[in-house]
This record gives sequence, structure tokens and C-alpha cells, in this order.
Amino acid sequence: MKRYKMPLFISIALPIALSAFWLVSNSRAATETPDYKVIRTDEKFEVRDYPALTIATTPMNEDGMNGGFGELFRFITGKNETSEKIEMTAPVLIDSAKDMKTMSFIMPKKAVEKGVPKPAGDKVTLGKVEAARFAVLRFAGGRTAENEKAAIEKLKAWLDGQKIAGKGEPLFAYYDPPWTPTFMRRNEVMIRIAKSHE
Repeated sequence: MKRYKMPLFISIALPIALSAFWLVSNSRAATETPDYKVIRTDEKFEVRDYPALTIATTPMNEDGMNGGFGELFRFITGKNETSEKIEMTAPVLIDSAKDMKTMSFIMPKKAVEKGVPKPAGDKVTLGKVEAARFAVLRFAGGRTAENEKAAIEKLKAWLDGQKIAGKGEPLFAYYDPPWTPTFMRRNEVMIRIAKSHE
């Protein structure tokens, strides 16, 4: 009987893919994410209720994702009034307002209960995302202007088809670190809607 021989590229790629999947899955499982209630699901679209979230926010400058992330990372690793370390959470939120894009880290529950220390300097501020209902679309790939634009268009088209009016600018939620393979990343675009819509 002739033995089946696995092609070389598969024998190399399969262990790498499985290792990446394991790392991403365990990384997500170990990272705190906000609680939300799914009100409705329609294929890739969801309507969710989120509680109020305490966030640390910084403007996104010409360095884009890297510059904003660096400022927030320094804050949670001790650049604050008590030199306290704060656990990293997911997702990273990006407000796509046209006049000033911002990046935010969601503060973990324990830090909020204890009292989040004030940032050192003026580049990071503490604030809140008020409790709200959001229409959400999950999309794949890297963070590019093309991907974000396409995701917004798809979500707005779905809202129009459902006769639901969105409120304010979209928020983007990025769950995975940069080393995550793009095909495994969890990215979402979120638009606020009225609580009356289910």
C-alpha cells in the first residue's frame, strides 16, 4: 500500500497555524473584556447593550496606532500618580471622529472599583463611555483605512435596511495584538442606536 505523503508546505504551515490559534485563543481568554448583552443577531451583525465603561484616552497623532498605543501603555504600566500597574484589557477602542481621532483602553473592573489613578502629564485623560445600545459588525483583516471604510459602509447599509438610525460617529474595537495573524483577528465597528430598537 502506498503511503500518503503530506506536502511540505502543509507540514510546515499547519503547526504554525495551530500554534498561532492556541496563542491567540489563550491570550483572549486571559484578557478581560467588557460584559455586554446580545439583544439580536443577524448573521455577522449584532445589536448589543453595553454598560458604562471607564476609559483612558489619548489623541491619535501622526504616529497613528503606534503613538496612541504607546501613550496608553505607558499609563497602565506606571506613568500615573501612584506609579500603579493596571491590567491590559481588550478591545482597544478607536473613535473615528473626523476632527480628532482618539484611542482608548478600557479600565479593568478591579481598577475602577479601587479608583483608577490619574495619568501623569496631559497626554492621557480618564473618561467614560456611557451605557448604550450598539449595532455591531465583526470584520477580519488588518487595521487599514480601506477595511474600516468598508466595514462602516456595510454596517450603515444594514442599519438602513432595518430602518434603524445610527447616532454619532462609529467606534472601532480591536481585540488582538499586532502579532496576531490578520485572518485570525477580531475587529469590530460599532454604531450607537436608540434603546427602542431590538
